[in-house]
Amino acid sequence: MPRLDAKAGKARGGSEARTSWWLAMGCLALVTLAPGLAQAEDTRLLAVGVRAGFSGSTPLGKQSAQYFQQYDAIAYLALPWEWYSHSGWGIGTRFLVSAGAVESEGDTGFISTFVPGISLGTKEGRISLESGAGVALLSETKFGKQDFGGPFQFVWTVGARVALFGPLGAGYWYQHISDATIYGSQSRGLDLHMVEISYRY
Repeated sequence: MPRLDAKAGKARGGSEARTSWWLAMGCLALVTLAPGLAQAEDTRLLAVGVRAGFSGSTPLGKQSAQYFQQYDAIAYLALPWEWYSHSGWGIGTRFLVSAGAVESEGDTGFISTFVPGISLGTKEGRISLESGAGVALLSETKFGKQDFGGPFQFVWTVGARVALFGPLGAGYWYQHISDATIYGSQSRGLDLHMVEISYRY
């Protein structure tokens, strides 16, 4: 029995080391990728921030097998395709990049998302309604009883963002993650309610 406990402890240590490596690489990618994308023609960095959230009880598809939490850093870019009136209201295209951690039942994994979408609101982003669809990458695919099936997942988000005071803003996101059955019908997705605090440029 002690030998089994030692092996389990070693496995947990290895998993934590892999997660730390993924988190470090994800944060590095976020720091380097966002400014690079923002330098593209007519593409600019709108905001950076942090988010935190928890799994909800009204999922799209199957109910999650357990409770989840997610924490991440985000970079929010304005893409060149937009349609705004003289009043400043209209529709713009956006790209959201995130890197962070998802945890449940003592298991923690790295998660990154890449989500293009549209924004309905003001051009400078003081008030906006958001929706997007993209992809996510997970370093861990099993959390306790829940099996995501594989590291590649699809993401759908909808949310609202508002300016608070000065460059600071806040937002709410509903985020759905699933494999769309590409790994089989037994895998389960994840729905999260997330709160954002951001700094607008």
